[in-house]
Amino acid sequence: PAGAQSLLPPPQAVPPTNPQASVLQWIGPTTVEVAYSRPGKKDRTIFGALVPWNQVWRTGSDNATRLRVSTPIRIEGKALPAGTYELFTIPRPDRWTIIVQQSQQQWGSYAYDPVHDVLRVDVTPTHGDAVVETFTIGFGDLAPDAATMQIRWDDVVVPVRLTVDVVGLVVPTIEAAMAGDGPKPYFRAAMFYYENHLDIRKAVEYIDAAVAESPRHIGMLHRQALIHAEAGDTAGALVAARKSLAGAAQGGPELRAEYTRLNEALIAKLTGGSNK
Repeated sequence: PAGAQSLLPPPQAVPPTNPQASVLQWIGPTTVEVAYSRPGKKDRTIFGALVPWNQVWRTGSDNATRLRVSTPIRIEGKALPAGTYELFTIPRPDRWTIIVQQSQQQWGSYAYDPVHDVLRVDVTPTHGDAVVETFTIGFGDLAPDAATMQIRWDDVVVPVRLTVDVVGLVVPTIEAAMAGDGPKPYFRAAMFYYENHLDIRKAVEYIDAAVAESPRHIGMLHRQALIHAEAGDTAGALVAARKSLAGAAQGGPELRAEYTRLNEALIAKLTGGSNK
């Protein structure tokens, strides 16, 4: 979670042979962190030799690779609660088993015991166009509610799909904030409802409240226009777009150019081709 202590240990006076690293990726409201050691290829044959087929691997070097998720997620469709875990794999030429285990603070996989497994899934490896010299875990194929964790070494790429129930996590947070005391996240709530195709009436209510608090904010006005248009209120959308366009004329060159283009395009769409 944001603000949590890193999974990595403090720097050592004598650094390890294989450097340690961590990668943190936001997926919606969720943080996914992986901490691992990064061995090099060093002209060695990796899979089927240095890393044997069909055996549990620490997925890196030195300490077992660690995984921390701040909310419940799904790994290849299987549920994983929030928490800190260890990540192991069983490499095979045509199939890898991904293993998530309760944290045992293990060194390597020498003491691995499947009794501690929380989740296992099988994925299909691919072969990349280039050789990756240093073992790498990263994230790609990002979406608002998903990402692919990519395990890469030599020419092998192992994709592991992670998904998050963003709507299920965020909507209760919005509702609690709106029902509580203090400032309300009107703008972010409006955009979340709009971008996730939820209750458009609530999106209108929230964006109107946000604009009432900041009536000259040209970015909010433009998004008010978009939300009213989505709700079928063409007249309200035009009023907001024209206010945003007029405000853009008073801004600096970059801001003026961007919001002039955006608002003129929206006005033309709403009026059947005219930007007046």
